[in-house]
Amino acid sequence: MKVERVGEQHLPGLHALFEACSSTCYCRYWHFTGTKNDWLDRCANRPEENARELDDAIRTNDPSGWGLVALADDDRVIGWMKLTRALPKIRALPVYRNLALGDPATTFGIGCFLVHPSERERGVAVALLRAAPELAKAWGATSIEGYPRRSDAPLYPEEAWQGPERAFQTAGFSVAHDETPYPVYDRKI
Repeated sequence: MKVERVGEQHLPGLHALFEACSSTCYCRYWHFTGTKNDWLDRCANRPEENARELDDAIRTNDPSGWGLVALADDDRVIGWMKLTRALPKIRALPVYRNLALGDPATTFGIGCFLVHPSERERGVAVALLRAAPELAKAWGATSIEGYPRRSDAPLYPEEAWQGPERAFQTAGFSVAHDETPYPVYDRKI
């Protein structure tokens, strides 16, 4: 497996990954400005809008499309991790808004993960996390934050879209804020 910065050449494989995971969001949630019901309607009835927005962001190097892809030995896209400048929508959530999160100018946030169903539990998320510091540093970051969901019971894949907590631990991230069930992990670069 190898990890690369996402680029236009990955778009067909990225679409195949979202389809294999039955995910219609195309990683646009953190950038959507409508209501929750508007978002749900868009994902259910117009997912092509989400796909087009992600494609455009990747093609134009817009930060809302920044991230990493994990590739299998045959170059199939088997994993995705959104990695971009601090995400205002995350910081506005009630669980995080009163926390002293990293400087939004130099702290990158991990918005989500997606791992192909046939590749789960094989270290894809950890590989993406381990590759993140080098890329984020090249973009001017001094730290990276992640926002996994903590649970005593195993999470279903659709509940772990912000990453499995143990992946952050394995990849060398530290707990910055120990809020249950939504801790914040960070890694200085």
